Amino acid sequence: MDFRRESIRELAESVRAGKITARELVDTALARIDEVNERVNAFVAVDADAARAAADHLDLRVAAGDDVGELAGIPVAVKDTEDAIGYRTTVGSVAWADAPPATSDSLLVARLKEAGAVVVGKTNTPELACKAETDNALFGATRNPWNLDYTPGGSSGGSAAAIAAGMVPLATASDGGGSIRIPAAVCGLPGFKTSLGRVPAGGPKAPSWHHLSAKGILARTTTDTALAYDAVIGPDPTDLRSLPMPEPSWVGATDDPHLPMKVAWSPTLGYADVDPEMAAVCAAAVARLADTGTEVVEVDTVFAENPGLAWYTLTAGYNLRTIGHLRGTELWERVDPGLRTQVEYGNGLSAADVVKAEDACHELNLRLVELFHDVRLLITPTVAGPIPRVGEKPEPTWVGFTYPFNMTRSPAGTVCAGFTDNGLPVGLQVVGPQHADLVVLRAMAAIEASFGLDPIAPL
Repeated sequence: MDFRRESIRELAESVRAGKITARELVDTALARIDEVNERVNAFVAVDADAARAAADHLDLRVAAGDDVGELAGIPVAVKDTEDAIGYRTTVGSVAWADAPPATSDSLLVARLKEAGAVVVGKTNTPELACKAETDNALFGATRNPWNLDYTPGGSSGGSAAAIAAGMVPLATASDGGGSIRIPAAVCGLPGFKTSLGRVPAGGPKAPSWHHLSAKGILARTTTDTALAYDAVIGPDPTDLRSLPMPEPSWVGATDDPHLPMKVAWSPTLGYADVDPEMAAVCAAAVARLADTGTEVVEVDTVFAENPGLAWYTLTAGYNLRTIGHLRGTELWERVDPGLRTQVEYGNGLSAADVVKAEDACHELNLRLVELFHDVRLLITPTVAGPIPRVGEKPEPTWVGFTYPFNMTRSPAGTVCAGFTDNGLPVGLQVVGPQHADLVVLRAMAAIEASFGLDPIAPL
C-alpha cells in the first residue's frame, strides 16, 4: 500500500467499508517510517503501540457499525508545536526537551481524531517554528525527500517531508509566515493556509503568534487537503479569532475545479529578488494557465516596499514573550542563533513599535482590496529561491513571498509548478481575497489538473 498513490478519501472509504483495516494502514505507515526516517529525520517521536491500539479500537467500531468519520483509519503525523496525548510538545527547543507528555489534545488534533484519524508520531520543526529551514539543536536537521542534501523548508518541514517520503498521507502544520506553503512548495505538495480563524487556535494557552499564524494540515493533493480541512474548520468559543462555519463543503469545491476568468500575476510583488530558475519555472506555469483561457494581468508592484520588518517586529514580540525568560541562563546559548537575535531585537521594541507593525497589516490589506476589485486571484512564486542545502546559511530573501499574506490574513495556497535542474520542486502561490478560501482551493485543484504533474519523491 503506497500512501503516495492512494487518496485519503479512497483509503478512508475502504476502512469504513471493511475492505481494509485501520490497523493495516497504521502498520504500513510504521513500516515506511522504519524504512526511511533515519535518512529524512521527519519524525522525532513515534509511539507504535499507541497507534496500533487506536487503530484496533477504530476497527472494532467499524465492525459494530459505528460512524467512524471521514478520515477513518488515516495515519496522521503531528507537528511538534501541537499537543497530542502521550507526546511531549518540545516546539523543537532544548527548553522544552523534558516537558511532560501532553495529557490532552490540541483542538486541531482532537478534531482529526474525532474524524477517525490515528496519530502515529510527532514531526520535526525549527525552534519555536521560527524559520524556513527545519533544524534544531534538539533533533537535528530534516532533509528533503527529493534531494537529501537540501532542506524541506519550514517550519512545517518535518510534516511535509513525512508526506513527500510516503510515511503518512496526512500531517498537521501551521503557517505564521509561510510555514505551510514553503515546505509544501519545496517538497512537491499542495499547501493551503486558510483565512485566519478557520481552524481554531484556542484552548488553555493563548496562541503563540496571535495575529499571524494559522493552524492547518498538509496532504498529497488539494482534494485530500480540502477533505481534511472539512474535518477541522469551524469556530470554537476559546478562540477570539475563530470564524463561523462556512456553509459549502470544502472538498466539494475541489470536485468542480476551475480558475477565475481573470487573475493577477506578480513575478516579484514589487520587492522580491527571485532566482532566475525559479522565476522561469513559475513564468512558464503562468503561461500554461493563460493558454487554458484565463486572462492573466501582470502586476509589477503589489506592495510598494518589503513588509518584512513589520512582520519581524510582530514575531519578535511573540517570541520574546515565549522564550525571553531564558536570556542570561545556560540554556540561552543553546537557543537557535537567529531566534536569539530576534528575541534581543524584540526586547528593544516599544508598544508603539508593535502597534505600527499592526498598522502595516491594515495597509497591506488595503492594497489587496484595491487589487481584488479588478481580479479574483493573485498568483506569485511561492519561494524566491534558491533552496538552501542542509547546514548552509540561506539568503534571507529566499522566502520573500509568503509572509505578507499572513499579515493580511488572506487565504493562500501553493501547488507544484515544475522542477529545478537539480530535481527540486517549484511552487506557484495562489492568494485570494478575504475569506475566499473556496476560490483558492478550486483554483489550486484546477492548476493541479491542468499541469498533470505527479510529484512523488524518488526516495
